[in-house]
Amino acid sequence: MRYLLGFEVARKPTGINLCQRKYALDILSDVGKLGSKPVSTPSDYATKLHQQSGTPLSMEDASSFRRLIGKLIYLTNTRPNITYVVQHLSQFVVAPTSAHQHVVVRVLRYIKGSLGAGIFLSAASKVHLKGFSDSDWGGCIDTRRPITSYGMYIGNSLISWKSKKQVTIARSSSEVEYKALASFICELQWLIYLLEEFKVDFQKPVTLYRDNSFESSVS
Repeated sequence: MRYLLGFEVARKPTGINLCQRKYALDILSDVGKLGSKPVSTPSDYATKLHQQSGTPLSMEDASSFRRLIGKLIYLTNTRPNITYVVQHLSQFVVAPTSAHQHVVVRVLRYIKGSLGAGIFLSAASKVHLKGFSDSDWGGCIDTRRPITSYGMYIGNSLISWKSKKQVTIARSSSEVEYKALASFICELQWLIYLLEEFKVDFQKPVTLYRDNSFESSVS
């Protein structure tokens, strides 16, 4: 397999590379951003968007915004580096504004500068599960609900990731971290069951990293 449903697959002795370069180019072409100037990050992380940011878009522009967000969500299948900002923008598809559109344009400029980026599954990776979990307390200005994010690896190969708002408001940062960890452990447990189902012998214990610093192990 070399190309399927927008996914480009390149097999090498060192591993398998997955990307959506052609799909990304098609997105840029559709919105007229092929000639845009690239940027180094998908968003300005100091900017906090909310529902009332900017001025409302026209009906036609709002429809274009919704279609574009749908395409970007599909692109996150091989681009975890835009998952957070796309997840954030998807909250405003009901009533998008000029501020939301401005951030989408920046995402497109970032994609323009990293068309070949994707997921590399190394053939030399040890079969050892490890993961990184973090959360943002009150990350959503409109609902004050925290955001949970995690990434799971087999060796050095990223295989699962997520960025999503928690279902309830938390009273403390400790509560947020526990909820994020619970979601993280559920994903981890599913992966362990999956490896056992396929009779894959993997290294134990599993290594967990929380807040990008605290390390623990799960047997």
